[in-house]
Amino acid sequence: MSRLTLGNVVRVTAVFVFWPLLAYLVLVIGAVRKDLRTALEGLLYAVAFSMAVFVLDSWGPPALLALAAMGASGVRSWHLRDLWLPARRRWWKRGDTETSTVVDPARAPSSIAAEGSEHLPSAVAWVRTHADVNKRRLPGDTHRTVLQTCQVLDAVIAAEEREPTADPLFEYELDAMARQYLPTVLRNYLAIAPSRVHERQPNGRTADEELIEQLRILASQSDALYASHQSRVASDLSTTGNFLRAKYGQL
Repeated sequence: MSRLTLGNVVRVTAVFVFWPLLAYLVLVIGAVRKDLRTALEGLLYAVAFSMAVFVLDSWGPPALLALAAMGASGVRSWHLRDLWLPARRRWWKRGDTETSTVVDPARAPSSIAAEGSEHLPSAVAWVRTHADVNKRRLPGDTHRTVLQTCQVLDAVIAAEEREPTADPLFEYELDAMARQYLPTVLRNYLAIAPSRVHERQPNGRTADEELIEQLRILASQSDALYASHQSRVASDLSTTGNFLRAKYGQL
């Protein structure tokens, strides 16, 4: 996995050339990637820097505010590097030289770290296996919700392998869903003693209620990823059709 690509070199070079405007970088990343949370965070740094430079005195505390905004934006830009400095790799799996982890259903849920593998089908299989093993512990229809979500994610991963979107943000969201969000929700719930899953937490919800709600959100997001991929594929087909009609339609 390497970030040494021509596009990334150009982006980093531009950052160094325009380093006095570093405080605006997170805002630019959020706007380009259409990430509302990132854009709002970047807007905070940009406003603080602009006020310090253009409104307040450029010396003393305002200068410290401007430097703090630049520093915070630079650090957050590095944390958000997956959004604007995508790695050059086949993101859904490692190289053929690496061996995959075999999931043993008989082991305890905490014995396997799903996030340690970049092989997305294996990460989804981890969730499915542990949901099956702990079916009796899962409340209501959450076992079925987990299996349906895994099925949708498997479909998205397979479709992405056949026809990659080449969209770093889409790849990041799918990767996070399969390797981080879904396994983390299941693992955190199973780490709670069965005798305490009905206790009210400070937010007023029980562990059962939290699991049901979080799985509902993840199921909705997996459906959105599937719909997004299908929309992209259909759009590509239409684009190809328009090109062929324009080029050969008069023959």
